Amino acid sequence: QVQLVESGGGSVQAGGSLRLSCAASGYVYGTYCMGWFRQAPGKEREGVAAIYYGNIAGDSTYYADSVKGRFIISRDNAKNTVYLEMNSLKPEDTAMYYCAFARSSGPAMYGGRWYDIPPAYGVDYWGKGTPVTISS
Repeated sequence: QVQLVESGGGSVQAGGSLRLSCAASGYVYGTYCMGWFRQAPGKEREGVAAIYYGNIAGDSTYYADSVKGRFIISRDNAKNTVYLEMNSLKPEDTAMYYCAFARSSGPAMYGGRWYDIPPAYGVDYWGKGTPVTISS
């Protein structure tokens, strides 16, 4: 079992920044992925950023095209905490943001399609979510 607790959501104006944190506890060992997903009202949950940890080659990070160059995912190994630094925020970034944990070593095929960030159905554990609201 893995428990995930998010913090850091809030409301800012467009162009502003927010930093989300996700603390993981439990069986956080071996090779795995931690990432951030978001879900806006009426839309599907989508992967935003992911970091793969535990591979011999070192950590690797991936981002959705919509956030590349604006969001940065990072990890504090000692604290088992993942961060999402969100900059140049846009109203379309408004959503509930969820921390996710998947026992995955890297990008892979799911249902015949290649994913850099695991699809929502490939996630093993979820946090409860933290809201992010961006006003124009």
